[in-house]
Amino acid sequence: MSRKKIQSALISVYHKDHLEPLLKLLDDQHVTIYSTGGTQKFIKELGIEVTAVESVTGYPSIFGGRVKTLHPKILGGILSRRGYEGDRKELAEFQVPEIDLVVIDLYPFEETVAAGAGEEDIIEKIDIGGISLIRAAAKNYKDVVIVSSREQYGHLQRLLEEKQGCTDLEDRRFLATQAFQTTSHYDTAIFNYFNRNTGIRALKISENRVRTLRYGENPHQQGAFYGGLDKLFEQLNGKELSYNNLVDIDAAISLVEEFDNEIFFAILKHTNACGAATGKTVHEAYLKAFEADTVSAFGGVLGTNYRVDLPAAEEIHKLFFEVIVASSYDEDALELLKSKKNRIILLQKEKLNGDKIIKSLLNGIIEQDKDLKTDKREDLKQVTKRQVTGEEVDALLFASKVCKHTKSNTIVLARNGLLIASGVGQTSRVDALNQAIKKAESFGLSLKGAVMASDAFFPFPDCVEIAEKAGIQAVIQPGGSVRDKDSIDYCDAHGMAMVFTGYRHFKH
Repeated sequence: MSRKKIQSALISVYHKDHLEPLLKLLDDQHVTIYSTGGTQKFIKELGIEVTAVESVTGYPSIFGGRVKTLHPKILGGILSRRGYEGDRKELAEFQVPEIDLVVIDLYPFEETVAAGAGEEDIIEKIDIGGISLIRAAAKNYKDVVIVSSREQYGHLQRLLEEKQGCTDLEDRRFLATQAFQTTSHYDTAIFNYFNRNTGIRALKISENRVRTLRYGENPHQQGAFYGGLDKLFEQLNGKELSYNNLVDIDAAISLVEEFDNEIFFAILKHTNACGAATGKTVHEAYLKAFEADTVSAFGGVLGTNYRVDLPAAEEIHKLFFEVIVASSYDEDALELLKSKKNRIILLQKEKLNGDKIIKSLLNGIIEQDKDLKTDKREDLKQVTKRQVTGEEVDALLFASKVCKHTKSNTIVLARNGLLIASGVGQTSRVDALNQAIKKAESFGLSLKGAVMASDAFFPFPDCVEIAEKAGIQAVIQPGGSVRDKDSIDYCDAHGMAMVFTGYRHFKH
């Protein structure tokens, strides 16, 4: 029969919180309870009758508690098939009690690793018996109910209350599915811990935290975010985050975090900066960033690495935008920004972490290291006769940081602390440069004395020629073309300065 009544339960959990109501319900429904160790003591202290596992197996807990429930009389009681006559005979022959419900909460392996515990403590938090019991009960879901984590205590309690101590096959199969999710996630965490330095080429990802999004990139696509977003942000205002919001927020934060020791403000659209600037205040940095492209800023995602005060908020408030991310907000600034109910306001609580990028591709998954290289002064190799000035170096490094976070092919035109214009996502570097020049001209921004950054080398001297004629005086690029000398010669002939970094920054 599909519906089965629970008459016996094995309960062995690490976390005891929220377990008491379930125990009392099982006791009220006259369920025989088996337990061991700390869980047995906890149940007994509640005044609930409990049978020690040791009295069933005839063995005490041994090897410092490593072996308690791994015994044929326990695993047999879980795995025996109720409808098989042969199994029933063996239950009787070997005096194995049937177990209808298994409640397990595993040792906190991930939490122990995250807390920075030593190797010995971490190893002892690898649950062996619990995993075995979960898998056994889940395999025999036609006859046995498995609860594999403390998050499911309440679910089982409601189920047993509604069905007078019984479960249906679909209930048991659902809980078995959750159980295999629990064990696979647990094993993934253990493997990834052991594989930190061994270099076994296998990709193991498991994430239980999920946020269903309104839709994906477009309304006809479903979307979800897997991960601990609440650990990174506190949402202070606004509607639910969308897929596109999250993609742009990631791009904004990645760019903002390039600027550690100066106030920086960025405005992004479709992951590319349309405005970026440093300033003495957030107010100044925002205005500089906004004035570089007052059109694209509409509906953008805003990010800064400093506290947003009221003067900054008063200017920002005039713009329609989707999201703002900042490290903190003054109370009066926040009150003003929150006056638009749909405006998403995020407080960033910690920096981004992780050193890998992973995405689906073709019929598999592609992985690479994150581009964590930021071009610095010591990376610059002077390749032209004219040396770059100190001011030009600052401007070139600023341009390089923005360029690194812009879609290839890209050219970034800048002054020190100010993005003037960029050409993004073009099929040729010449097109990207022409796009940037045209954009700067459309906003009446002079390029005289500006600098240029390229995400990759110039295969021909055409880009430095176009740039020089537009007024650009200094260039930063990776170098590495077989025709680098052609670009260098043009710069030398026209009084331009150029430096190579040796690092390409493609972004697709």
